Amino acid sequence: MSQSLLPALLLLLAAGVLVAGIHVLGRLVAADREVLLVEPFLSGNEPAAHAVSRYHVRWYVVTMVFLAFDMEMVFMYPWVRVVSTVGLASVVEMFVFLGILTSGILYAWREGGLRWS
Repeated sequence: MSQSLLPALLLLLAAGVLVAGIHVLGRLVAADREVLLVEPFLSGNEPAAHAVSRYHVRWYVVTMVFLAFDMEMVFMYPWVRVVSTVGLASVVEMFVFLGILTSGILYAWREGGLRWS
């Protein structure tokens, strides 16, 4: 075996031992997988739906709109810090970005993606 491969093989072996150790540790500290015999506590009320019920597809659209505006804020905070030093070019770039975001929202609105019914 070549001496140049020995460090890589030792690293691979160490990674494998680490992964196996994490799996064993996970099995040892895992919660019991049996079905619970008691109802969940909901202030004394019966649950209206199953705990792992699916969400309606309209909530995914709301989530995507939220993420779009969240990403807008992620880009706008640093932009505010550098707009005075960069100048007009940064203002133009931000308005192009906002225009693309607005056109996407208007397209979704026109196609009916934001309707609740």
